[in-house]
Amino acid sequence: MSASLPPNLGLDLIRCGEAAALAAGHWMGLANPDEADRAATDAMLSVLSGVNLAGRVVVGKEGRRGQEAGLAGGQIVGNGSGPEADVILDPIDGRTPLALGHPGALAAIAAAPRGAMWCPQPAAYMEKIIVDAQVAAALVPECLDAPAAWTLALVARAKDKRVRDLVVFVLARFRHAELVREIRSAGARVLERLDGEISGALLAATGEKGVDLMMGVGGIPEGLAVACAVKALGGAMLGRLAPQDEAEAAAVREAGLDRHRILTQAELVTSQNVLFVATGITDGPLLSGVQYERGRARSNSLLLRGEGRTRRLLYSEHLLDE
Repeated sequence: MSASLPPNLGLDLIRCGEAAALAAGHWMGLANPDEADRAATDAMLSVLSGVNLAGRVVVGKEGRRGQEAGLAGGQIVGNGSGPEADVILDPIDGRTPLALGHPGALAAIAAAPRGAMWCPQPAAYMEKIIVDAQVAAALVPECLDAPAAWTLALVARAKDKRVRDLVVFVLARFRHAELVREIRSAGARVLERLDGEISGALLAATGEKGVDLMMGVGGIPEGLAVACAVKALGGAMLGRLAPQDEAEAAAVREAGLDRHRILTQAELVTSQNVLFVATGITDGPLLSGVQYERGRARSNSLLLRGEGRTRRLLYSEHLLDE
């Protein structure tokens, strides 16, 4: 594994996230997520090309979102100098909310020393459970196979709450219909959103804004980014491959990947020297969205650093070309 990431790299990555957020924010409510995604991706990569970093996109989103061909797995980003790193880039987490003018869209980047991130390509999806620091010690691998009620009871005990007081973030997908039924049958409440997996995971990992945990199947790139955030926040995460069709299952078998292996955040990203940054695009529970005025814009970003487990909120003002 290569050398540690320098602390000031986080500020450079924030500039990349800010660029994506400022570009995407102009598309809020215009019902054109592909164009928004393209603008945000181009802006993020443009700023990243000037950063002292020899970065490698560990897992891309090609095949899941064709318009993100510019973020393919194995792509080299940065100017080639500086530390070698594994990176995950998500110019827009929450394409649907952005397109509809809804809250919770953000731009996110995660980085770790080269070789630290799990790379299960060609797999695309994984099952996840994410909790905050209060529950971290109680989360066990059996939670991924146990009925939802069992896991919810475990979380409730760790938080000294009743199950009925828990809130579970779940992406609104047909594949989660049975999971949602189990959660509600156990008495817990469900926060379903159409999109914004990273945003939901951050809510669960911070334990703020009333969200107690996240459950369900989502993307592997998002999962790796969130694993970096979880490590910095002292939370816990479980993950396991979850192919969503026979073609993906066959690709996983051909690659020799173990789809039954359960990984923790420490196995998903093996270094504690991680960075995670996010910039709000539309207003959300953790970050304010981009605000435009004549000749300027304001943004709100989050910077998490694994070493020292520091958490910083930044408010920035940007002068814009007329």
